[in-house]
Amino acid sequence: MIGPLLDRVPHGRRAAMAGAMLARALLALVLSGAVITGGIELYPAALGVLVASKAYGVVRSAVVPRLLPPRFSLVKANSRVTLCGLLATGAAAPIGVGLQQIGPRWPLYGAFVIFVAGTFLSFTLPPKVDSARGEEGALLAADEHHLHGPHRKPLRRPGLRTVGIAVTHALGANAAIRALSGFLIFFLAFLLREHPMSGQSAAVSLGIVGVAAGAGNALGTAVGAWLRSRAPEIIIVTVVACVLGAAITAAVLFSPVVVAALAAVAGFAQALAKLSLDALIQRDVPEPVRTSAFARSETLLQMSWVLGGAIGIALPLNGTLGLAVGAALVGAGWLTTVRGLVGSARHGGTTRPRVA
Repeated sequence: MIGPLLDRVPHGRRAAMAGAMLARALLALVLSGAVITGGIELYPAALGVLVASKAYGVVRSAVVPRLLPPRFSLVKANSRVTLCGLLATGAAAPIGVGLQQIGPRWPLYGAFVIFVAGTFLSFTLPPKVDSARGEEGALLAADEHHLHGPHRKPLRRPGLRTVGIAVTHALGANAAIRALSGFLIFFLAFLLREHPMSGQSAAVSLGIVGVAAGAGNALGTAVGAWLRSRAPEIIIVTVVACVLGAAITAAVLFSPVVVAALAAVAGFAQALAKLSLDALIQRDVPEPVRTSAFARSETLLQMSWVLGGAIGIALPLNGTLGLAVGAALVGAGWLTTVRGLVGSARHGGTTRPRVA
């Protein structure tokens, strides 16, 4: 719902980012009282924080192409932004732990200060973030014929289904990886509770897999930050093929070590594939619907995660069978998208929208 709304205020991106920050700052104050009283306002305030966070992420992704440095690929730029976020999280976590020792409200007071600072920093972005230059040229190639000839037709707002095969196939491949992620979390949570790693408790066993997945995700983000200009389509095809191979191997050679390796590969692939998907949306989707594209892609990926988790809960606790089903989820996504992605990369992608 928020994505299409933000599409209608394309010249207020800085204000939208600042508004999302300010909303979280105010909600942090509400939460600081709710954690003491246990009031019902805790739940809508927490939901509001999540909504504002997602809105901020969607607008930020739409802004990146306008701030792209010279000779920087979109994948590399997205990776740098995500990597900075991970580093900031690592730096802020011990501060939050220290504030918690003072009292349960103090981490939320710290969050309030951070979000207020983010509100002001949003307005320090270059004015070209809000510039309208180039937006009239953000038309689909399929619509350009309406501009010529005696039978000129009025241009309609381009739809997300007309952006070309690269974005839709990349979204399908990412949905397969996200479904595997949800599947592994829930399936392994129940499996390792009943059959923990040898010599380890159920909590430690699941923790090892979780750390492996987190390390793989961080590594994927770091690799994306170091990549030179490469076709995002090829990156997606490659990493999905890698996670498919890892899932098949884990199903055949089921063991705790192999499962942890699969979690690491899946985290790595999810990070790089998502960065590449964002780059394709930024490259191929016209400005009038770009924010909607990010919002709808996020929604589809989250629903894929939920679907994968539901499958993981429904399956019997058999490691080989479960990982075989996980491999089938990834294989279905890879086989249905590889031809379209490779073909798009071979032809250099779709027409790129012109931005300032």
